[in-house]
Amino acid sequence: MEKAVIEKLGVVVPLIRSQYGAHCVVEFLLGVDDRSLERSLASAGCEVHCFDPSLKQPHLQQAEMWLHRLSVDWRDPNPAIVAQRQHANTKKLATILNDFGHRQVDVLKADMESAEWKILENLVLEGVLDSVGQLLLELHLHWAGFEVGGDDPAVVRYWFSLLKELERANFRLFRSHSDPAKPHLFLHKNVLNASSAYTLGWVNTQWKP
Repeated sequence: MEKAVIEKLGVVVPLIRSQYGAHCVVEFLLGVDDRSLERSLASAGCEVHCFDPSLKQPHLQQAEMWLHRLSVDWRDPNPAIVAQRQHANTKKLATILNDFGHRQVDVLKADMESAEWKILENLVLEGVLDSVGQLLLELHLHWAGFEVGGDDPAVVRYWFSLLKELERANFRLFRSHSDPAKPHLFLHKNVLNASSAYTLGWVNTQWKP
């Protein structure tokens, strides 16, 4: 079961490292409905961290995984807003990695519910992708995404430019999966044989753990 889950999602970096007894670190940004992949990698010996802002406790260890009451944003929060919200804890990924002391992340899996485009832009601008071995990213195409403006052609150009930045950062697409259960929408328009959500798997070809 564990091997099947890992192979289905195309996760290769931690398996390679585990063969040599190396330590692997995995980060999961939201997407808490199904933790089968997380459990599989934890069982394989990886250090797994999952972010879930709905947790009551700041940190919780569960089934060989660490759960954190955190959410990832493309900007660090205003300190005044944080002071007003007792349990608010939203940070940029670079800040979280620095807080955890993680210089490298073997697998970064993100389902950011339409914030992925701005977060991806932040990862590109701050050079965070250099420390990531493999990126599993769920994209939502039914609308432009949070704080993404312009008409439809401008939005598509913005999306395309970010995917090209991934290629310039030495990432190569090795897997694409559409969710047939999602509506057939693209920027609010019904499109036959399309899906509003895709999971893309990217591997860093220059990864040196």
